[in-house]
Amino acid sequence: MRSLIFAVLVALVVPSAWAGRQYSATCMILTVDHTRQTFVASCQPIPGFMEAMSMPFDVRDPRELDGLLPGNIVDFTLRVDESSSYAEHVKIHPYVSAEQDPWLARQLKLLRSLSSQKSSPKPLQIGSAVPNFTLTDQARRPVSFSQFAGKVVALNFIYTSCALPTYCFRMANNFGVVQRRLKDYLGRDLVLVTVTFDPQRDTPEVLAHYAQTWKADPKTWHFLTGPLSEVRRVTSMLGMDFFPDEGLMNHSLHTVVINRQGKVVANIEGNQFTADQLVDLIKSVLNDGSIPHT
Repeated sequence: MRSLIFAVLVALVVPSAWAGRQYSATCMILTVDHTRQTFVASCQPIPGFMEAMSMPFDVRDPRELDGLLPGNIVDFTLRVDESSSYAEHVKIHPYVSAEQDPWLARQLKLLRSLSSQKSSPKPLQIGSAVPNFTLTDQARRPVSFSQFAGKVVALNFIYTSCALPTYCFRMANNFGVVQRRLKDYLGRDLVLVTVTFDPQRDTPEVLAHYAQTWKADPKTWHFLTGPLSEVRRVTSMLGMDFFPDEGLMNHSLHTVVINRQGKVVANIEGNQFTADQLVDLIKSVLNDGSIPHT
């Protein structure tokens, strides 16, 4: 609720202490409204202006909204005067991994290029329906994507042997935060799905042990494994790349949010967002794009 109250206060009157100033902001896009020339974003703290929260931002030039999609991390300048505030110079913040060296980045790019030339499916675009797939969860139960019809699905990828705490562990921990923050939605309106891309080692038993770290309820948070061919089909259609390297995996990072109609709403690459921003994004999809209350 505080984000909505704050937004209303900014719209009605800007305190004189803020008037005539500009601030640098980094936020995650939640929704974009081209008609009203506004976007809603979940922002990290803006020093001297506001704490971390989600709120709407106006733009004066509609071209500022071109190319913006839910899940994009953006940088922009927030200008504040005595009667209003607006965003300008909105730029999508490219994902650059601090851990991934240039050689590995080139390897992943080459892998993506080779995959596109083969029979593997092209990554789904935003708004595309997710084809059905079936894998096995940590309780050794078959799980099909089609069984989640009518629910919002948040999906990410991990492998349990990942040695970098800011990679797979962070991805799983993000869902741990979602599980706590959105517990009232889980099962009824929201399902969490984590797919391993190392199915040879990540058996259901291994995934069950891994899931205990976050006290994951297997009824609402499914850790999935299965035949490598089926795992590759899922990773390929959601744009996730990986290849084995001396017993470990070099891989990209993707977190995908799918709406109640089974269509991709957001496909976030990387790890340069907070768990709270992910919660705000999922709440926006649960609320069908309305401003999420925090």
